[in-house]
Amino acid sequence: MSKVKILYVEDEPFLGRIVKESLEVRDFEVRMVTDGKLVLSAFLEMKPDICVLDIMLPNQDGYTIAKNIRQHNISTPIIFVTAKTQTDDLVKGFEVGGNDYLRKPFSMEELIVRVNNLLQLTQKIASSGKERISLGQFEFVPQRYELRKENMTKKLSAREAMLLQVLCENKNAVVSRKDLLMKVWGDDSFFNSRNMDVYITKLRDYLKEDPTIEIITIKGVGYHFAVG
Repeated sequence: MSKVKILYVEDEPFLGRIVKESLEVRDFEVRMVTDGKLVLSAFLEMKPDICVLDIMLPNQDGYTIAKNIRQHNISTPIIFVTAKTQTDDLVKGFEVGGNDYLRKPFSMEELIVRVNNLLQLTQKIASSGKERISLGQFEFVPQRYELRKENMTKKLSAREAMLLQVLCENKNAVVSRKDLLMKVWGDDSFFNSRNMDVYITKLRDYLKEDPTIEIITIKGVGYHFAVG
C-alpha cells in the first residue's frame, strides 16, 4: 500500500522539521517547502494527496498559494495552519479553496486526525456512486465537485461537496447540526460548528438563483433542506 503524500508548507525551520519528522515516523511521505513561490511547482511535481499550508510565508502567502493550486486541481484537500483565528480569515481561507483550519500551536494528534478526516471525506465523495443529483434548476455532480445550472458550472471544495451531498440525502427533511458535523467534519466541536456556518452560508449563496431551493435553519435543531 502506497504512503499518503503530504505537501507541507512552513517557513519556521524548527517547527517544520519537527512536524515533518513526526509525520514520517507515522508512515506519511512528506515534502516540505519553505518559500511560497516554490509551492505550486512542488505541488505539480509531487501530486500530493493533501496539502498543509501555513498562511504567513515569504514571497507568497498561503491564500494566494491555495488559489493557484485550485486553478490546477479542485479536489486535493488543503488545511491551513495559522495563528489567525478571526472570522474574516476563516472566510477568506474557504473562499480561496481551503478545506480546514488548524490553529497554532497544535498537536500532532490533531493534525493527523484532520488529515485522515479530509482524506476519508474525499474518498467518500469519489465512491458515492451518485453521478448526478437533480436540485431544482441545478444539477449536482458529487464526483466532479460541480454544481451546474444551464451554462454555468460552480466548482466546489471537497467539504462543500460533502456537505451538499449529506443535505441531498436528507432532501425535504430536517438534519441535525450534530449529524452534519459528525458526517462531514468527524466531530462536533465549537470550532467546526463555526466552520459549518460559513459553509452553509456559501451553499445558500450558490443556490440562491433558484427560489425553490432553501436551506432553512431550525433553531436549536439543525437544517431543513427544502427543494421544490
